[in-house]
Amino acid sequence: MTRKRIGILTSGGDCAGLNAVIRAVVHAATEKNWEVIGLEDGTAGLLDRPLRYKVLTKEMFDTTIMRLGGTILGTTNKGNPFQFPMPDGTLKDRSNEIIEGIHELGLEAVIGIGGDGSMAILRTLAQRGKFGLVCVPKTIDNDVGRTEMSVGFETALYVATEALDRLQPTAASHDRVMVLEVMGRDAGNIALSTGIAGGADVILLPEIPYNIDKVAAKIIKVRDTEQRNFALVVVSEAVKTVEGSAKQMEYAGGEKRFGGIGYHIGEQIAQKTGFETRVTVLGHVQRGAQPIPSDRLVAAAFGVKAVELVADGKFDRMVAWSNRQVIDVSIEEAIASYQTVDVNGTLVNTARALGICMGD
Repeated sequence: MTRKRIGILTSGGDCAGLNAVIRAVVHAATEKNWEVIGLEDGTAGLLDRPLRYKVLTKEMFDTTIMRLGGTILGTTNKGNPFQFPMPDGTLKDRSNEIIEGIHELGLEAVIGIGGDGSMAILRTLAQRGKFGLVCVPKTIDNDVGRTEMSVGFETALYVATEALDRLQPTAASHDRVMVLEVMGRDAGNIALSTGIAGGADVILLPEIPYNIDKVAAKIIKVRDTEQRNFALVVVSEAVKTVEGSAKQMEYAGGEKRFGGIGYHIGEQIAQKTGFETRVTVLGHVQRGAQPIPSDRLVAAAFGVKAVELVADGKFDRMVAWSNRQVIDVSIEEAIASYQTVDVNGTLVNTARALGICMGD
């Protein structure tokens, strides 16, 4: 009897816990006597000829691998296969090359670990190529719909909170306002949770428009009324300026990404309060960490569930965390319900009750 052969890939930005998912898939699939093919650099490995992949065995995945950040398979967050940028500047649909690669490898199904954008691309590929697809949600932003938790968020939150913990004594020692800019492409989940856990005085989110005068008033109140010589401000990178424009940084090749709003807010605070202000931008530090235990646990449970779905022939599904259980939902439903901060939700209400200024 021919062994079942499945593929696995990581796509989009890296985060802590990806290797723990891969390990769980390999172990669970090996118990079923399946063969697991690791596709290198997301869909990019399927565009190259010869195809870039590696056979993954249980022996390759001892307990050390789940402690490792990043992804041993590599990943990519550029080069949409349906509009792939060519050397001459044109865009080309190369999706058929990916589909041909999957069929050439004899894969009965693919387990894709990614965020909403990656899942949308993989779902269209699976529908056109008629292969089974199961997805595992991963994103430090925790913005994938229909799941309470995505792989990578808890570790990113831990790193950001630790940074705020380290900034606090420095702020107190030098009578400063410390501004911490954290990641969050469109959702402020990291900033909100970090601010609450780290005892911030101000949290600015893309979901809540802010008034810089109210931010300044809060910081002055901390100094004058609370008699505290420092203040902590957490800002999500996607927060806009008061004028409504996004702060972006341009990289080589013309690529633009969010970044710089922390410095803008810091300058505004310094001007309006007269207090010495310093800014720290965490950036990719939030991605490249050893996964904390909660991320490893979620990753392991997601990987095992993904293999079970393949075994049951339940495709076009995403594994999800709900009420301490792993469930599965439709990929279409998951990517349709983008999970930004609920401005009337528990965490925002908690922040306000703690006296944290949300800028409004």
